[in-house]
Formats: sequence, C-alpha cells, structure tokens
Amino acid sequence: MRELFDRPEPRRVSPGEYPMWDRALTLLNQDLAATLPEQGPLQLLADVDEPENVYVAMANAEWHGNPLDPDSADKPASALLIVADAAQETVTECLRQAWPLCAEHGLGMHPRDVDEQLSWWCAGERLRRGPGHFRAAVGALDTLGRPRRPTR
Repeated sequence: MRELFDRPEPRRVSPGEYPMWDRALTLLNQDLAATLPEQGPLQLLADVDEPENVYVAMANAEWHGNPLDPDSADKPASALLIVADAAQETVTECLRQAWPLCAEHGLGMHPRDVDEQLSWWCAGERLRRGPGHFRAAVGALDTLGRPRRPTR
C-alpha cells in the first residue's frame, strides 16, 4: 500500500490509448526538441493504482503537477491546452527553469488561444508598457529563427 505522499507507480500510456493527448504531446515535443534539444521527448504516464490519472512526464519519468483532465481527452482544442499546460509545468519544475523562453525577450511564454489556434504568448513588450506578443503556434517553435539584435 502506498503512503499518503508517495508518488503513484507509473506505467507508460500505450500509443493510441488517448489519441487527442498523443497528438497534443507530439506538438509539445516538437517545441521541446527545438528549444531544449538535450532533453528527451515528453511522455504520458498513468498511475497504476488509479489508471484514470495520466500525467505529462519527462523522458526520465519525472513529472510535476496534477493529472490531465479526463474531460479534455476527446476535444482537440481542450486536449492541446491541457497537455501544453501540463508539459510546461513539468518541464519548468523538473528542470528548474522557465520553458519555453521567448528568444526575443528571454522570458517564459504561456499558451493562449489566438483565432482558435493555441500559441505561445510573451509579455515582453508589455513590461515596457507595450503590448505582449504571440511568438508561434504551439508545435511551431522550430520554424522560428533567432531574432536579429540591433548592432551597437
């Protein structure tokens, strides 16, 4: 029997068990590979004792945060948002660094809906009293080049 604060025993979720979460995780893994290429891909792990509890975990099976909301497993937009939030929390907490970072401002970005497409949003310009900006769609951070810095 597990103690109250013990981590649940994980099992790797089989491909196709949660197709919407699988698709969402594929996009997040593209962003992880583009921004932290030394990290292995994220994975879905389920609690052996409570199989409805599914987590987004690092390649080494570490995770942080709450299980994914089971109600999001059948809706693409909900699945992507839930998996993006969980992936960001796991990466940020396990690596002790903000993720993903805006290449222009060096600040952590957050997922937001833009015209029905989940995108990474940066508050960089807002800190200087300007508007925040959207950096890229979730899954498309690998399509961005490094911004040019003005020469001094």
